[in-house]
Amino acid sequence: MAIPKYDAMYKSLLACLRDMQQHSTKDVRDKMAVSFSVTDEERSIPLPSGRQRLFDNRVGWTITYLKKAGLVISPKRGIYQLTEEGKKVVDADPPVVDNAYLERYDSFKQFVSAQVTSGNGQQPQSVTGADDLSGQTPQDALDAAYQQINQALAGDILSEIMRQQPGFFERLVVQLLEHMGYGGSVEHAGQVVGKSGDEGIDGIIREDKLGFSMIYIQAKRWDRSTSIGRPEIQKFVGALAGQGASKGLFITTAQFTKEAREYAKKQHTTKVVLVDGDALAKLMIEYNVGVSTQAVYQIKQLDIDFFDDENG
Repeated sequence: MAIPKYDAMYKSLLACLRDMQQHSTKDVRDKMAVSFSVTDEERSIPLPSGRQRLFDNRVGWTITYLKKAGLVISPKRGIYQLTEEGKKVVDADPPVVDNAYLERYDSFKQFVSAQVTSGNGQQPQSVTGADDLSGQTPQDALDAAYQQINQALAGDILSEIMRQQPGFFERLVVQLLEHMGYGGSVEHAGQVVGKSGDEGIDGIIREDKLGFSMIYIQAKRWDRSTSIGRPEIQKFVGALAGQGASKGLFITTAQFTKEAREYAKKQHTTKVVLVDGDALAKLMIEYNVGVSTQAVYQIKQLDIDFFDDENG
């Protein structure tokens, strides 16, 4: 039997978690292999990149999409469990559970409606489903897939950050800024100071060896649904003033209100930059902090100059 596509495994995966207990990744894969009569030989078939097995990859995406729909949760790394909403679906036993079915959940619709902007400056077009890419060029389809992969990765990054101890986040933020080039060639440019009694300041980046220019950081590992308002930014600006600082970064796993962003923009004597959870995850992906490269695809095009008669 051919290895089933990820969306063909939704209903079976929900069924294998129907006992509401926690199951490991290996347990889920094994149950799905039995359910679809996937042989050991078929399970060993690799992806074109050779970095992962095809079957494991598809089961992983099945889990990801069900998580985005709120039907499955991951209470800890590599462990999965059915949610109460997921149990309702299992008990209802619909004839088919596919992407169209999952679109009844707002969280899933938000995930798959990633905006894709073409390289020629045209207006963004909506991707209405993971494999509903008709009318797009192969490059468009690849770009859309790349965005969805990174969007899923960003969610995983933030979930993993929330599982760590509080002090981890402060160290992460300083490390990220160093990876971004802040501090330049200054040795030990980043410093975590959140526990040293500096009120409202969790970290410092020295941009030059003598310390003439410094970035003061406040790092808040708060629930992703939390909205940080203007009062918190005002407190941070006050803390910066107490340090005689001219540059401040407020970075969080949560989000900022419109009023908070407008207040930060109005600061003239002190430059205040706000980075929310979504922006944080994107920066970590861009600067390879907390992530590793799984595959690299090179897109080739015809070299017109090579075939130019004048060069012959």
